[in-house]
Amino acid sequence: METFLQQMVNGLTLGAVYALIALGYTMVYGIIQLINFAHGEIFAAGGYIGVITLSFLQSRGVLEAHPTLGLVLAFALAMVYCAFLAVALERMAYRPLRDASRLSLLLSALGMSIFFSNGMMLCQGVYDKAYPIQLYSTGQFTVGGAVVSYIQVYIFVGALILMIGLNLFVNRTRLGKAMRATAQDKVMSALLGINANRTITITFVIGSVLAAAAGVMVGLYYGSVRFDMGFIPGIKAFAAAVLGGIGNLTGAVLGGMIIGMVEVFAAGYLASEYKDVFAFIILILVLYFRPTGIMGEQVDDTRV
Repeated sequence: METFLQQMVNGLTLGAVYALIALGYTMVYGIIQLINFAHGEIFAAGGYIGVITLSFLQSRGVLEAHPTLGLVLAFALAMVYCAFLAVALERMAYRPLRDASRLSLLLSALGMSIFFSNGMMLCQGVYDKAYPIQLYSTGQFTVGGAVVSYIQVYIFVGALILMIGLNLFVNRTRLGKAMRATAQDKVMSALLGINANRTITITFVIGSVLAAAAGVMVGLYYGSVRFDMGFIPGIKAFAAAVLGGIGNLTGAVLGGMIIGMVEVFAAGYLASEYKDVFAFIILILVLYFRPTGIMGEQVDDTRV
């Protein structure tokens, strides 16, 4: 029982990270039907900004004196940097191709993914960069025999706050309503005075901000980042978005939690080297029986 609870805690932590990344995928797809494969690299960029910020503060003696302030600055700067990165990505790589075929957009997304990954490799090197996490990872407590570290609590609570905030933003604000209207019908929303370009840019920014937060969380959790760290989590988060129902925010969160749980339990009870395989097997089974995902809307195949 203790082992089960421990795996449950680990699965919730990992699932929360996948959910944050998956929200970016599902938001962009819901607006412009684009799979932004460069999203994983934005997640990695957020992790790098976090380690650069914390390392700089540590070298100045600020981190030891004000560890909470250092953590807040790391998240804030990572989010701001990735927001600007998202604006540049959308305007230079996707906006000029918005009326082109989906294949052109897909190739552009893959190209930007490779561009960002190699750019981080050239700027930061091929070796891991260690996070100064000793100030954040020393505490832990026990719940029902399961050991829960403070960093796991920070990750889960932080991810939960961001996901609740996103849900409130999308459902309660004018910009959120504009995003939903643009996703449903771009032409009609434009006739009603909604600026489609601004709405799409905001969507990219929000998704990238969430990915940046996830990047810092992963760096704190595992203790380091590297230039290619966004590829596998990005693919799994995309799988989570598809699993929950691409374009559905609640489905992305649910899919992220399922992928995280399956991965952790497969590694703990079956074979750790095949944990990725089991996660994608679940995805295949769900899509076989429900192609639109768990919470995706049924599509009318008679529409032209």
